[in-house]
Amino acid sequence: MKRMHVHVGVKDLEASIAFYSELFAAQPAVQKPDYAKWLLDDPRLNFAITQGHTDRGIEHLGIETDSSDELAEVYSRLERTESEVLEEGHTTCCYAKSEKSWIADPDGVLWETFHTSGEETVYGAHPKDKGLPASARPSNVCCPG
Repeated sequence: MKRMHVHVGVKDLEASIAFYSELFAAQPAVQKPDYAKWLLDDPRLNFAITQGHTDRGIEHLGIETDSSDELAEVYSRLERTESEVLEEGHTTCCYAKSEKSWIADPDGVLWETFHTSGEETVYGAHPKDKGLPASARPSNVCCPG
């Protein structure tokens, strides 16, 4: 089963954690000094916030998969769009070990597709440092590393 992913840059992490914990009626599943993530089942959502890495507001959207097979299925759909895809592969992003790819929609909205396989102790680097497609190089993207 897939899960929608939304990543938002915030000004005040603690205030944002309090706000979103109340909104979602849940505490973060992951909390770091600059990052928090909720893994919700209703709605099925991976919602993350980061302070200090990027501009405020929506950084990117994504589709998180439960398996490598689901990721391959989503990736095949990305290829059919005929847009440039950054196939990042195994990487560290947002304190997690993941396999991922990036693509931008026709208006430049950045989409991440990924499968997470474990935790990591570091946040990760920016995708622009990894050869993100020119059509998908906003100044406010989050991670991969």
